[in-house]
Amino acid sequence: MLDYEGDTHIYIQIADILRVQVAQLSAGHPIPSETEIQQEFGVARTTARRAVHVLRKEGIIYTVRGEGAFVGLPWEAPRKKRRVPLFQQIATDLAEKIKAGKYAPRRPIPGEAALTKQYGAARETVRRGLALLREQGWIYTVARRGSYVSQKD
Repeated sequence: MLDYEGDTHIYIQIADILRVQVAQLSAGHPIPSETEIQQEFGVARTTARRAVHVLRKEGIIYTVRGEGAFVGLPWEAPRKKRRVPLFQQIATDLAEKIKAGKYAPRRPIPGEAALTKQYGAARETVRRGLALLREQGWIYTVARRGSYVSQKD
């Protein structure tokens, strides 16, 4: 349980909890994503990110952009590489839902916040997935309104 009234920053308390959890995992095993940490502890993304940064700085974990954080050091801890990067998987999943009619033309798709929760991904990973969908013509974005399904040709 986090001590909000104590003299230790919340991100350090979370890092201490994660350190205990990570000690039980084998090298190369993924740790919870920033989104999962954020949800589990009810904190802001910045707090979750700072907690992960503490562990990374200590050399307990390492991160791979677009894939997450893993136990150990990169050269000591081989990890299973994704067959498809997560941003591509997000784009593929959304394209399949559009094809299946779950999202209708000129109607919105879930926003970045909803997609980060759904996939347990970083916001930048979701943005890369949405950018790929835009490049492929599946969606278009309206400033300050969101992303919408493109009309069929």
